[in-house]
Amino acid sequence: MTTSNKLQIIGIAGTNGAGKDTVGELLAEHYGYLFVSVTELLRAEARRRGLPVEREVLRTISAEWRRELGLGVLVDKAFAEYQVGDYKGLALASLRNPGEADRVHSLGGTVLWIDADQRVRYDRVQTNAYARGRASEDNKTFEQFQAEEAAEMQSLGGDAATLDMAAVKAKADIFIDNTGEDLAAFKSDVEELLGL
Repeated sequence: MTTSNKLQIIGIAGTNGAGKDTVGELLAEHYGYLFVSVTELLRAEARRRGLPVEREVLRTISAEWRRELGLGVLVDKAFAEYQVGDYKGLALASLRNPGEADRVHSLGGTVLWIDADQRVRYDRVQTNAYARGRASEDNKTFEQFQAEEAAEMQSLGGDAATLDMAAVKAKADIFIDNTGEDLAAFKSDVEELLGL
């Protein structure tokens, strides 16, 4: 993982509230990576179109882009941002389609899957919604949170361009559980697993 002349790409996947952005920010702040949230790319597109920034809208836009531009389009958009800067690597979150995991692998990268207890993740999302500027987007009941996750885990009746996080998980190289409350320990575990 620590080859100096080779592009380092880490695709970060996992469930909502598991800590994907925390890993991306760690890699950016301490290891010189460019961190791209593909979800932020989708949010920007929703705003550009004058659409509400809601998970259903983001799912629709991402599927549309994959159908038009290929299953790895979000990885390619992040990679294009990487190419115009001077970074030691590229970290991108959140992979939600197996084609994105395949694209990370085709670029020689690693896919990290992060998970945590569902109730713990829900509580984190609710606690951090205002700080992350997502209060309107994340203001959900636990039951709504569960239903959205179920819709994103498998492309029930969808085509290859729809979300299928279970298939991404099946393609992941490294797995980490972030159910605990110790942020420093989580970051240390990530650094160890990624060989940083």
